[in-house]
Amino acid sequence: MAIDLSGWTATPDDAAVRAVLLAAKAANGRPEADSTGPLPREFDGGLHLVARLDGEPAGYVHLDVEGDSHGHQVAELIVHPAFRRRGLGTALARALAERAEDGFRVWAHGDHPGAAAIAASLGFAPVRELLVLHTPVRNWPEPVFPADVTLRTFTPGQDEQAVIEVNARAFDWHPEQGSLTVGELRETESADWFDPSGFFLAERDGQVVGFHWTKVHQAVEGAFGGDPAGEVYVVGVDPRAQGGGLGKALTTAGLRHLADAGVPQVILYVESDNGPAVTVYEKLGFTRYDADVQYARQRGEGT
Repeated sequence: MAIDLSGWTATPDDAAVRAVLLAAKAANGRPEADSTGPLPREFDGGLHLVARLDGEPAGYVHLDVEGDSHGHQVAELIVHPAFRRRGLGTALARALAERAEDGFRVWAHGDHPGAAAIAASLGFAPVRELLVLHTPVRNWPEPVFPADVTLRTFTPGQDEQAVIEVNARAFDWHPEQGSLTVGELRETESADWFDPSGFFLAERDGQVVGFHWTKVHQAVEGAFGGDPAGEVYVVGVDPRAQGGGLGKALTTAGLRHLADAGVPQVILYVESDNGPAVTVYEKLGFTRYDADVQYARQRGEGT
């Protein structure tokens, strides 16, 4: 069966891309694509490649040509669940390796054995692991904040700059999160899921020193039993305010809010090498559910 690769383009066939994304979501719970509206932000801009079998959209690659904050081009490669094990993943991976710059990286969501096998066959090795942690809602204790810290919720139109400044300092090491802008934050405020009552700010002497941004998924199709889920979306603490239990207190405040919202479970994403954060989450009852792995080939290696 011949694989038809459409050719790289900056203006993709949205219907074809959406068909692949929604099928993957139904089977695996990700990506967070909707049946209408714009494609998820991670597929915005850049270059796109669609693969078809018998005329049907069967696979998709997105290449972020601007790259992450460390200068790496980053790709997403997804094969339609109905067309897996037919060589599509390998064909798309080879096309990506030929098009992308040396040092590019590609995500394997769920780190399925098939993805790992394709990566190994093309000389790629894991360079980053993003853990997906999960817990049923629990009776979390009252948060304990330092005596000079107060807690309030986010005010749209007022707090964006302060949050972005803390975020940049807290995540200066992170390839994606550290580059969040005020404009991107304001854009997210228009999303259906955005709720300022679940966006907590910690202040000391009137200055924001940390935040916990929560998110509620009405249903997680294809994952976590298909039930609603809360998410510890982002917890950021200014490095100058670390060491006093502020991160744990902010995390607990958000978890209690999610429990009050009535969701049966909570999920989060955390870098596997962020030992302090993983320890905090494990003590709060989180356990490993899945992992996303980013693969890369050393610069200069051939395809």
